[in-house]
Parts: sequence; C-alpha cells; structure tokens
Amino acid sequence: MATKKEEVFESDEVRELIGTFQAATAKLRDEVGNVIIGQEEVVEHLLITLLVGGHCLITGMPGTAKTLLVQTLADSLGLRFKRIQFTPDLMPTDVTGTDIIEEDTATGHRSWTFVQGPIFTNVLLADEINRTPPKTQAALLEAMQERSVTVRGENHRLEPPFFVLATQNPIELEGTYPLPEAQLDRFLMHVQITYPEASAEKEILHLARNEATQIHSQQLPSMEPIRQDVIFEARNLILDIHMAEELESYLIQIVLATRELSVYGNDIGQWVQYGASPRATIALDRCARAHAWLQGKDYVAPDDIQAVAYDVLRHRLILNYEAEAEGIDANKVISELIARIAVP
Repeated sequence: MATKKEEVFESDEVRELIGTFQAATAKLRDEVGNVIIGQEEVVEHLLITLLVGGHCLITGMPGTAKTLLVQTLADSLGLRFKRIQFTPDLMPTDVTGTDIIEEDTATGHRSWTFVQGPIFTNVLLADEINRTPPKTQAALLEAMQERSVTVRGENHRLEPPFFVLATQNPIELEGTYPLPEAQLDRFLMHVQITYPEASAEKEILHLARNEATQIHSQQLPSMEPIRQDVIFEARNLILDIHMAEELESYLIQIVLATRELSVYGNDIGQWVQYGASPRATIALDRCARAHAWLQGKDYVAPDDIQAVAYDVLRHRLILNYEAEAEGIDANKVISELIARIAVP
C-alpha cells in the first residue's frame, strides 16, 4: 500500500510539474553553460539554494566569474537582480533603505516616506561581503532570516522569492572583516569556485575572442524563464521526497559527528573547536532532497547527502589552532567523517 508521500508523486498534475521543472532546469544548465565554463557543480548547488529557499556564500579567486555567474542565473530565471559592492564606508541604510521627510508643496505638510534600498529584490548579490564593517553586515541578518527589514520601528516585508548570494575572495584579507558565526550559519551553503581545467580554460579563451560576453543581450532572452509559481510548487514537493529512516539517522550522525569527532578517531578529534548547529541538520536534509530532485529521483540516496555535505557544513565548522598548524581545513574534516561513518 502506497504511503501518503508516495501518493503525492502519483498524480498526473504532479508528474507534469516535475517534468516541466526538470526540463526547464536542464535547459537552464545549458544556457548558463554558454556563459560560465566548467562550473557545472557550482551551478547545480546554486539551483539547490533557489529550490530550498536559502542563501549561498560563494568563495573563489578573483577572475573566476563569481559575479557573472550570479547575474546570469538571475537573468535566466527571470528574477529581479540587484548588486551591492560592499566597501568599508557602506552604511546599513545603503542596504536596507531609509525614511526621508517629504513636503507637500501644496499644503506644506511634511511626512515620512520610506525609500527602499537595493535589498528589495529577488536576487541580491552581496559582492565582497567581508569588505564592510560588522554593523553593515548585520543589516542583512534580519532580511536573510525573517525576509523583512525594520527601519525606525516599522517592518517592511520582502517580496518572495528572495535569496542572497554573497561573494568573498580567499586572498587580499587585509582590510576585511570576517563574517561572524551567526551570519555564516544563515547561509544555506558555502560554495567554493576553483580554477578551471585546461580544456575549460581554452573554451573561456575562445568565448572571450568571440566577444560572447554580450550573451545577456543575444542568447538568454531566447529562453523562457522558469515561472515563479513553478518554483514555489517545486519547493513544496521537494519536502515530500522519500528519505528512509536509516538515511535520516545517517544524515543526523554526520552532523553530530562534527561535535564529537573524537568518537571517530583521536587524530581528527583535536581539529574542531565547535561543530555544526541544528540548523545544519535541517539544511543538509533539504539540500539532499533538492539534489535528488535535480537528478530526477523521487527518493534520497546516500550519494545525495554526501554530494551536498561539504557545501552545507564547511562554513559551520570552527577549527582550532591545532588544525591550522597542521594545514587542516574544513574539507579535510568532512572528508574524513564521510569516509569513517558507515553508510546504511
């Protein structure tokens, strides 16, 4: 006898929605691939961020097309896009907006009027977010968690869908302000963009020679964007994707292991000062389901959990001085845990 969740995927309407969305995302990958070469996994994880309704932190060396990737994705999805270049002199009101006094020239009456900041959009690119002071960084906290902005005691709701894609460079750390743990934890995923391989670099060279950087005005409009109502419906269906109890336990065990590393060996038990929060468990669950969805499955497999574990956990682990002295990073810790925890 089929369970309630299994019956969700048996209706013709739902099957049609799944087919429509997966066909659209496949075409989206192709279109973005015409602009961004050799970053298929990064694109997939940004799509997961969109499907789950979270935010993503993107780290990569200068010149790896972080900004172009975000703008291309927003354009191809038909979402409103705004970009903020974070600098040391950026003020919180430059992000959220502010109240100004306006005077009616006819009556002379003055009143407060709220002028929206760039945060009132669908896709917000917070470029080099670690270059602005903590006070301005904190202006994003309420928006990222509550989907709203409070100015002078008045609450202003952000129109869905809303998600923040923030970039930072792993070098040029002088004059930067590291993101506090509370803000890092609000990012669903932390994606790392690496240098392309030789074959991809050659394609990039050919793309530049052909002046294909104008692709926004030539090719992307030919693609019909994914409708927002389809995105919202897909989010609800993703939560109903089947995950066996054994896999739920496996997922939880991975997160708990970051807090008790010594259980899996004294060699890794000395690396982490603080492990991942319960928010990481929720994020890992939803991202694994979204990954399965994008693979065309209606169930979660162990490889779905492992595929997103690095991006979900790496920014939530606080390593200690011993790890830094040994050249150990979060990727190494997660890799060891996945290798040592038994797969059901």
